Amino acid sequence: MPPARVLLVIPTLDRSGAEKQLTLLATGLPRDQFDVRVVALTRGGPYAENLERHGVPLTVLGKRWKFDPLCLWKLSRLIKTWNPDVIHTWLFAANSYARMVAGGSQRPPVIVSERCVDTWKSGWQLGLDRFQIPRTARLVGNSQSVADFYRGQQFPADRIRVVPNGIELPAPASDLAAEERDRQRAELCGLPAGAKVLGFVGRLARQKRVLDLIWMLVLLENVRDDVYLLLVGDGPEREWLERFARDLDVESKVIFLGHRQDIPAILPLLDVFCLASDFEGMSNSVMEAMAVGLPVLASDIAPNRELVVDGETGYLIPVGDRAAYARAALSLFERPDMAQRIGANGRERMATEFSVGQMNQGYVGIYQEVIAERKTG
Repeated sequence: MPPARVLLVIPTLDRSGAEKQLTLLATGLPRDQFDVRVVALTRGGPYAENLERHGVPLTVLGKRWKFDPLCLWKLSRLIKTWNPDVIHTWLFAANSYARMVAGGSQRPPVIVSERCVDTWKSGWQLGLDRFQIPRTARLVGNSQSVADFYRGQQFPADRIRVVPNGIELPAPASDLAAEERDRQRAELCGLPAGAKVLGFVGRLARQKRVLDLIWMLVLLENVRDDVYLLLVGDGPEREWLERFARDLDVESKVIFLGHRQDIPAILPLLDVFCLASDFEGMSNSVMEAMAVGLPVLASDIAPNRELVVDGETGYLIPVGDRAAYARAALSLFERPDMAQRIGANGRERMATEFSVGQMNQGYVGIYQEVIAERKTG
């Protein structure tokens, strides 16, 4: 029996969470079972190189507008020409475009991936999601919270599945000697030896509540003068956050590193990872921090509870409680043995419950299920 044809569709291959998960899946599916191709609607990106290195064909359609009829036609033509056994889409634009030209009766089945508790979606976007339910073979959430959200949006529960994100396990941060860590910190952004470093990786957008992290630093400044906050990423709030740090006279302690492609090298330089978001799906940045053995302070929202075991792999903090973030960080700084134990627990949790292999097997099961339904239906 020839390998099943799987077409993965996503808007771009930018360096972000969904794009990374798609790349891990595309390059990790067993080749004797699946023939995999990737379509990027708008443009390629950093992960295109990974696909090429693993021999996964990539087609970029050059989408120019929110609704681009030419792009839609190109996608339809590619699907008719290659005739995949299943189409697996990621993020709103790809989910929408693919279901306009596929899914439903006598067409390749479409599996959509939803990556977040999408409270950001407007009424028309949620309406389009509901309209396209008949063309959707399965909806896959990367956390139970995402699945619950879409069940609340009228998606049939019997067609919803959950496949958590997968994480590659790097060397633990504890492998980096203190002297070498100090050297790398100084080289990266001029931090003094022995500094206590909090870190955030993600988009500088309102959802992430980065302002709370700056306030946390301000509160910590009252009890220690060796604490720094590294903010890795860019976004619409960056200029405002930089101005806010200046106004509070902590601009020398809040370091904006911008968009980086060397996150795996930066994470071991942190002491504590922080995430204060209002909403998430399954945070890749939290998973990557836990995988390297960092204790995590995360907002107490449902998706984060699926990753962080309060008191064991980090601490869950009420959304917006800046003082609680400061108290938790101070506790970890003052008890390095506890911080190390919590970080090790998190790393073990990633290794045993959130491996890339487990994620890939979850998708393999869904593909086989949907393909079998198509043959018998």
